[in-house]
Amino acid sequence: MNNAKELPRDVFIDVVLEELPRNPNLYFISADLGAKALDRFRVEAKKQFIHAGISEQNMIDVAAGLALEGKLVYVYAMAPFVTLRCYEQIKVALASMRLPVTIIGVGVGYSYDDAGPTHYATEDISCMRALGGIEILTPSDTRSVAETARLTFSRPGLRYIRLDRTFLPDVYGEGDRRFLDEGIVEIEKGKEVCIVTSGFMVQKARAVRDRLLETGIAAGVVDLFCLKPIRLDAFRAALESYDRLVTVEEHFLSGGMGSAVLEALADAGMQKKVLRLGVQDQYYFENGGRQHLHKLADLDVESIANRIRKFL
Repeated sequence: MNNAKELPRDVFIDVVLEELPRNPNLYFISADLGAKALDRFRVEAKKQFIHAGISEQNMIDVAAGLALEGKLVYVYAMAPFVTLRCYEQIKVALASMRLPVTIIGVGVGYSYDDAGPTHYATEDISCMRALGGIEILTPSDTRSVAETARLTFSRPGLRYIRLDRTFLPDVYGEGDRRFLDEGIVEIEKGKEVCIVTSGFMVQKARAVRDRLLETGIAAGVVDLFCLKPIRLDAFRAALESYDRLVTVEEHFLSGGMGSAVLEALADAGMQKKVLRLGVQDQYYFENGGRQHLHKLADLDVESIANRIRKFL
């Protein structure tokens, strides 16, 4: 499989397609036909592919029925629709029943940048991590997307996988599976402060690190790949050397990744000074692309770097 410049959704679906000959019990249900890889799926595995149409709630119930019959089931749709629109169905039909269904949400954060608040996924972490028995994963590059897909074969479970809509540059090298083994990885070492983030925002954190280095501040960067559950031993190991943490997320601050980090610090008995950066309690209707939205939300590189300097 050549992953160069492939979109995360196509990488994930292609890996699932590779598994099909070995697993006749695998079923893929989609409420959307926008991905290139789905065209292959419909041709090469039409008996294991179900197009639910714009009926995401029904899609979850169908997935539950298949899972109860011992099938390995995937559901796929835009992130805001497969989470918020289906929330009660996920709680009742999947979470309460502990069914091993993989929920794939594509277009997290401001991925659908010019589609407006209806298509932004800036509340999905806070909503989904409130559910019992669910795992939440946010891959940050092509390799972690592919390895996340393979994880679903070897260790089935109820998972919400958050995929970005755009190409993600490399973060991890060949054979590096620390994100799977530990759920949290220090990808850039620092001294004074550590930036904790995930997914698309890892690249922004790296750019912020470069900007801070210009003024002599060596910031670490940590990828929180697994947002739930946070593995406390790995969490301690990744963050214990830092006195100050900055969480950066393309998500509302209430209940998001920063909140999860604060909860993990309390559970681990760790005391750190923490600055949470994310989307304030406001929806943006302006067009202009993702970077424009970041500037409005003070999530552009310069704004984040300035906030960190003041924090120090």
